[in-house]
Amino acid sequence: MAIVLNSSPILWARVAAMIFSCVAFSLAVHGGRLVGGAGDWCIFCWAFSFAGTLLVILVEVFGLQARAPVSWKNFPITFACYAALLCLSASIIFPLYFLKGSTGYGDMGTYRIVSTVFSCLATIAYMTEVSISKARPGEVAGYMATAPGLLKVCETFVACVIFVFVSDPVVYDRNHALKFCMSVYCICFILSAVVILLCIGECTGCLPFPFARFLSGYALLAVALYLSATIVWPIFNFDPKHGGSKNRPSHCNSDMGLCGWDKLMAVAVLTGVNFVLYLADLIYSSRLVFVSA
Repeated sequence: MAIVLNSSPILWARVAAMIFSCVAFSLAVHGGRLVGGAGDWCIFCWAFSFAGTLLVILVEVFGLQARAPVSWKNFPITFACYAALLCLSASIIFPLYFLKGSTGYGDMGTYRIVSTVFSCLATIAYMTEVSISKARPGEVAGYMATAPGLLKVCETFVACVIFVFVSDPVVYDRNHALKFCMSVYCICFILSAVVILLCIGECTGCLPFPFARFLSGYALLAVALYLSATIVWPIFNFDPKHGGSKNRPSHCNSDMGLCGWDKLMAVAVLTGVNFVLYLADLIYSSRLVFVSA
């Protein structure tokens, strides 16, 4: 088995991302004294990113791309994009839950601060890898290396964050309008995830209809659904006429992390973000010429 080690910017970006994520979770586990779901999530983000990057590097070093059961034109950049988003979320959540309002924690506080710094560095490294790997205008590449492919990664990730916020505690079962919003999040997430899996598995040719037509039709549907959710969610959560509250409770200033009202607001903002992402996806999908290998 031949070892292929070609020095390139993308290799150094991966090595840097792997080291930074490893340092982040090692320090957090060793001296951060993390408790609760937020700590578990941050550790998962860093450990998953480290393990996946190590796997990608080993496959390329040993020249096993052809034997991999996935499309190697689509998998590495898809993983790098998810890793960038995971480390970004950890870089936001970790200080919010473990550094907010903390003073006098001594060595534990130092470990937490350094973990946050390396998490930010890992995020930058993964973003650099994505920037290097993405398809250039006129370049023949896998679908996930194009703008619509990367947008779908962002869409599914934002939807996952929404799922976390609406389920802890459960806030979508108060009325049918909020249940409708939840169904929008689920339907669009499933369709985006299916597209990603089809591309990574190189199964786009197995569909009984043109893949490009499916992409445009589903993006149009997602834009319409998210537009409605962008309007409905704030109305039924912040309008007093529908049982909501437009004023942030005072206890939210002292709560560690996000209080219930903050989570509702975060979902409203993320719904708008995903609407913009799907709108951009629709614009790109309508004019993208996808060349399948």
